[in-house]
Amino acid sequence: MELQGTVKKITEVQTFASGFQKREMVLTTEEQYPQPINIEFLQEKGDLLNQLKEGDKVKVSINIRGREWTSPQGEVKYFNSITGWKVENMESAGGFEPTHATPSPTKPAEGKGVFEEDEDDLPF
Repeated sequence: MELQGTVKKITEVQTFASGFQKREMVLTTEEQYPQPINIEFLQEKGDLLNQLKEGDKVKVSINIRGREWTSPQGEVKYFNSITGWKVENMESAGGFEPTHATPSPTKPAEGKGVFEEDEDDLPF
């Protein structure tokens, strides 16, 4: 799945005690009602954002991931995340120039499922 829009914000790398790293980009979509979409780039994929700056127009290849969590009180909740794995700068000479084109989505943690959507266009 792909999203297109303008880079609104790029965060610094966050490193956790386990050594896990992530970096986030907020992408403003270009549609009748623009949406600020937060996209996570995990581990070495965070380096894809090094060549971008706020205001750049980009196309981002993403996976939608979901997980289930049960609270200590037994209440089940569901969470979604959007994970980026490829970025193309739309403003480069020639139109599309991949910053890194290795499509290798990250593997989910043990016991956590990944819900990858096909190219569905939902009406909302």
